[in-house]
Amino acid sequence: MPCVLVLFLGAGLWKRQPVFDQFLCGAKGGLRVVAQLAPTLVGLLTAVAMFKASGAVDLLTGLLRPALELVGVPAEMTPLLVLRPVTGSGSIAILSNILQNCGPDSMVGRMASVVLASTETTFYTVAVYFGAAGVKKTGYTVPAALCADAAGFLGACFFVRLLFS
Repeated sequence: MPCVLVLFLGAGLWKRQPVFDQFLCGAKGGLRVVAQLAPTLVGLLTAVAMFKASGAVDLLTGLLRPALELVGVPAEMTPLLVLRPVTGSGSIAILSNILQNCGPDSMVGRMASVVLASTETTFYTVAVYFGAAGVKKTGYTVPAALCADAAGFLGACFFVRLLFS
């Protein structure tokens, strides 16, 4: 990393550019983006906390568990499916719990690890990117992204079972 910084600094000086002024201009632009995104992120974090505290996670987990067990997804994976699109830290906590209880080399541990690597924190991503671009209407983005998350979840579970059974 220091070599890259020295390279950029050297290139700017070689082309006789005001390197520090350009750095300050970029930093000001970055701060404007952070200020623009702050209300969106605060709202998202508040909604996530409310979602977890309300018991909706337990309700959705209970509703989805029988259907997921029919397609071969272990019951321990259901909370991960519910929380992964909503919160990255919450899904990492669930992964940690699964790895402690079932072991990293268990089928459930492997499935949870692959699921975490093959799905996205959808609502955070939509909030950040659409907030930065100033997009107010998400249209079909959220339903399409949730379908992609479900496909990634089920596909990860299927292929882990196929490869490690």
